[in-house]
Amino acid sequence: MIKISNKVKNAIKNNKPVVALESTIISHGMPFPKNLEVAKKLEQIIEENGVTPATIAIINGEIKVGLNLEELEMLAKKDFIKVSKRNYMKKNFNSIS
Repeated sequence: MIKISNKVKNAIKNNKPVVALESTIISHGMPFPKNLEVAKKLEQIIEENGVTPATIAIINGEIKVGLNLEELEMLAKKDFIKVSKRNYMKKNFNSIS
């Protein structure tokens, strides 16, 4: 399932620009708290230029497009498995009980 934030949905609906940001920089690129600072700063710069940021991550098996602050913080603080299209289904089916 893909969950798109209301902020991103509204931007698309109103034909406004959206920039996709990969969550790897938060979860694997830098140590905490630098990773969170950089993620927040990137989103701020994008918004200051009239564009909607859409950080993308898989959280609890759900693809999320446009994360809120709580989700950004969770990615910054916890260890996550890097998932790609070749192992996404395997990771999700293995977690079904």
